[in-house]
Amino acid sequence: MKKILNRLIAFTAAILLLSGCQDMNRPVLGDYPKDTNPVGGPLKFYVAFDGTTTDPLMNAVDSIKANFATANTTTSIDGVRGKAMQGAAGKFVSYAKPNDFVSKAGSFTISFWEKHDGQTKNNAMGNGPEYPFSFVSPSAYHWSSSNMFLLFEGNNTACAVKFVVVSGVSPDGNSSTADTWLTWEGGASIPGLLDNTWHHCAFVYDATTSGLTFYKDGVAIGTKTWAGHGPIGLVDSKVNSVRIGAGPQGNAGDTSDDWLRSSWKGGLDQFRMYGTALTAAEVAALNSGKK
Repeated sequence: MKKILNRLIAFTAAILLLSGCQDMNRPVLGDYPKDTNPVGGPLKFYVAFDGTTTDPLMNAVDSIKANFATANTTTSIDGVRGKAMQGAAGKFVSYAKPNDFVSKAGSFTISFWEKHDGQTKNNAMGNGPEYPFSFVSPSAYHWSSSNMFLLFEGNNTACAVKFVVVSGVSPDGNSSTADTWLTWEGGASIPGLLDNTWHHCAFVYDATTSGLTFYKDGVAIGTKTWAGHGPIGLVDSKVNSVRIGAGPQGNAGDTSDDWLRSSWKGGLDQFRMYGTALTAAEVAALNSGKK
């Protein structure tokens, strides 16, 4: 009996020891962190510019598919959240492709934060436009050498905002149907964009309405319509590269006054491309969350 009792005590002690080593706070099945953008999800391209290494390519990685920049001549500054990129004349970040954004997007949203101090300048530092981003195409495809670009031009009192899209028509992608300029300019130019503080900008294209809505700091400024166009129709084979912080022409270091070669002279942060039209509430959440 004494041997049996000793074995029972030893067995009980072992069970207690194992129980004490276990994580008793293990979540129940299904209670675990989930990817906010699953594979194939709406967020197609995202650069936070949060890298703090001495390698500029490591500081500008697209986190959706670990898509490294092919070049980055910009510097790093404090951003709206973490780090950001600082543009200058002839300096920008480029990528081979925006992942599957072009091939998947009928509707789309492009979102970023910008910080710019006053008058926009060309690369010769005369007054002119500056580009938060552009898609580069073969020069024979479109006169601009681009499929899509966005430019800001003006000062903090009145800044023109111009979004240009080139849409393909043929099945083999060898011709373009048209381009369109969806713009806020002249009397509709935007005040308060270039006051050297961070502002959230989102451009939401809805294929069901053919309308592009511009949001500044979470508030809709207005909608411009490409009447009857429907799905945006970019041609993936005609996107040679993506530039953040520069127009579609010229090379790094270009200091000419050509308006299509101009680069962004301020800060850019949290650059996102979605293959869907975000709702007003979703855009507001990006702004309030500094995303």
